[in-house]
Amino acid sequence: MLDLSAVDEGFSRKAEVYDAYCEGHPVIRWARDVIRCEVMERIPRDGSILELNAGTGSDAAYFFQHGYRVHATDVAGGMVSAIQAKIKNLNGGNRFTAQQASFTDLDAVQGAPFDLVFSNFGGLNCIPDLHVVTKFLPRLLKPNGHVVWVVMPPFCPWETLQALRGQFRVAFRRFHPNGVSANVEDANIMTWYHSPKAVRDAFGADFHLLRRRSISLFCPPSYMDRFPHRFPRLTNAFLKLDERIGASFPFNRWGDFLMYAFQYAPV
Repeated sequence: MLDLSAVDEGFSRKAEVYDAYCEGHPVIRWARDVIRCEVMERIPRDGSILELNAGTGSDAAYFFQHGYRVHATDVAGGMVSAIQAKIKNLNGGNRFTAQQASFTDLDAVQGAPFDLVFSNFGGLNCIPDLHVVTKFLPRLLKPNGHVVWVVMPPFCPWETLQALRGQFRVAFRRFHPNGVSANVEDANIMTWYHSPKAVRDAFGADFHLLRRRSISLFCPPSYMDRFPHRFPRLTNAFLKLDERIGASFPFNRWGDFLMYAFQYAPV
C-alpha cells in the first residue's frame, strides 16, 4: 500500500544530508552526468522540464543553469524546502519553480504542457503500478515531447551476489511481488521494483521507447559506498564498461537502475 505520509516523513529527513552525500560519491556523479546528457539530448535548447520526485533539486538546478525552464515537484515538504532554497539562491524567477505534489496527483501540476517529464534515481519505485502516473502524461506533455525516467529493476547482479555472503534479504528483496519495506531515516517506505516489460506496458501505444540503458550494472550500487574509495581504479574500469555497453541488449535489462527515454507521439 502506498503511504505518502511515510514518503514525506522519510525523505524530508533525508533532505538534510542528501546533497553532500551525492556530491562526494563518484558513482552518483557519473550516473548524474549520463542521465543529464540523455535529458539534454531529448529537449530543445530553451525547452521546459517537469521533474517528478525532484528531491533536493540538484538536477532541476543544473537544468535551469543550462537554460531550461524547470518546474520541480516532490511530495516531501523537506525536499521542496531545499528546492526553494536553490531557487532563491539562483534567482530562478518564473523559470525555476517548485511545487509540493505527489506523482499520484499530477492534475494539480502547474505550467503544463512541458517538453519533457523527468524522474531520477528510483522515485517512481515508491508506487506499485506505474499506470497511476503515466495516465497523466498526455496532459503534461507537448506532442512529440519526451519522458526520461530512471527506475530500479528487479534484477541487480551485485545485490543477488550478496547471497554468497549470507545476506539473503538484500539478495532477493527485488524479487518480492508485493514490494518490500525500506527504512529511510526511520520511516518505513514500501518499494516496488519494475521490470522492463512493466515499464513499457505502462506507457502504452502512444509512447515510443527510444532508449533503455543500465545504470550501475558492472559498477556496484551507490549504497555500497566504501567500494569506490577502497578500489578507485577498479571502480573507474567498471564505470567505463557500464558506459560502453550499458545501452546494449541484454545488459540494458539489469542493474541498480535502468534509464528509459520515451517519445510521446499520439496517433
